[in-house]
Amino acid sequence: MAKIPTTAVAAAGLLGGYGAARWSGRRELGGVVLAAAGATAAVQWQRQAGTGTAAALTGLYVAAFGGSHPLAKKIGAWPSVFAVTGVVAAASAIATRR
Repeated sequence: MAKIPTTAVAAAGLLGGYGAARWSGRRELGGVVLAAAGATAAVQWQRQAGTGTAAALTGLYVAAFGGSHPLAKKIGAWPSVFAVTGVVAAASAIATRR
């Protein structure tokens, strides 16, 4: 089984979490997707870059989720989700580069 890059896991959690909540009408389903991908990414970040970096990236992931809400009021829901996902993906790619 091929390993999915951590950057893709984190991006899928943010995009998929919002998409699952929006299309299903069930916010808790989006939360499950967000949490599962976030936990998976955190484990992978720790293995790839160490505990401190994993903690920082996990904090950024959570902050991106929280920050997307007020940002959505200014630029719209999907643009907000794409923006914060880009930030998390870029940080993940930089931090886990070998």
